[in-house]
Amino acid sequence: MRAVMLIRPAVERDAPALSRVLLDIIAITGRMRPHDPDFTLSHYIANRDSVRCSVALDAEGTVMGFQSLVRAVPGNRYDVPEGWGIIGTHISPRAHRRGVGTALFAATRPAAVAAGLPRIDACIGADNAMGLRYYEAMGFRTWREGDGIVQKMLVVTPDG
Repeated sequence: MRAVMLIRPAVERDAPALSRVLLDIIAITGRMRPHDPDFTLSHYIANRDSVRCSVALDAEGTVMGFQSLVRAVPGNRYDVPEGWGIIGTHISPRAHRRGVGTALFAATRPAAVAAGLPRIDACIGADNAMGLRYYEAMGFRTWREGDGIVQKMLVVTPDG
């Protein structure tokens, strides 16, 4: 049975909790990345190109993870075509295997449709087997690989 959780749009006061999720991921993977609350606010919650940033909360209101979807702009760091979506999914290791990613994508996908995104790109470390499996399960397929990353893409359709 899946744990009870609430999915809602991220708000400014969530920035420290998103930062903690990223720190939890860094502790497990050893992969450094920007993670402070100012970064999570500007890069995920208040990103000017944001389509949606959602958080997953457990029954006690603790953030278990978050998912960000932004519109690709010219010159983006992932070299994603302009107008596509760029998705990032970050789940606390304490919340793995509880359906958090699936629940987050259930909120993100309709936002992509509403925004008119033709495709969504996910850039995953080639050594991140769990991330690669997650995006495959959500319907993403590999479209580009290189330099230790795999980029998966989903064609956005209204009917799923």
